[in-house]
Amino acid sequence: MDKTMKMVGALLVVVAAISIAVLFSGTPAVQEDTGATATGTIYFFYGEECPHCHNIMPFIVNMTKKYPEVSIQSLEIWHNETNHQIFEEANTAAGLSSLPGVPEVVFGKSVLIGERDIPAKLEGLIQDYLKKKP
Repeated sequence: MDKTMKMVGALLVVVAAISIAVLFSGTPAVQEDTGATATGTIYFFYGEECPHCHNIMPFIVNMTKKYPEVSIQSLEIWHNETNHQIFEEANTAAGLSSLPGVPEVVFGKSVLIGERDIPAKLEGLIQDYLKKKP
């Protein structure tokens, strides 16, 4: 039993280290381009078991209600292959060469990653888009 607990503890340390490494990797937390490249559809990508994703979901729901004229699609990518394909395509179209983690918002060529950047910057992107919308 003691050996099992040590192995579980070691595994948790490794998972935490990998999570921190991914969080602070060289992937840009924000890539913004609110010009004509924004399509009007905002993709919110999340993982079902991701606690960070669940923390941000109320904010996403609020943005959906506040801006009904903008399409916000919430797509679970860990268990849905079709949604994962959309995730890959959206990130490629936004110009990212490697796939970031979740939670992530892709709006045209604008990419917001994480529970700090999404609430801090998404509403501004939406407002800029609506100002430029014909």
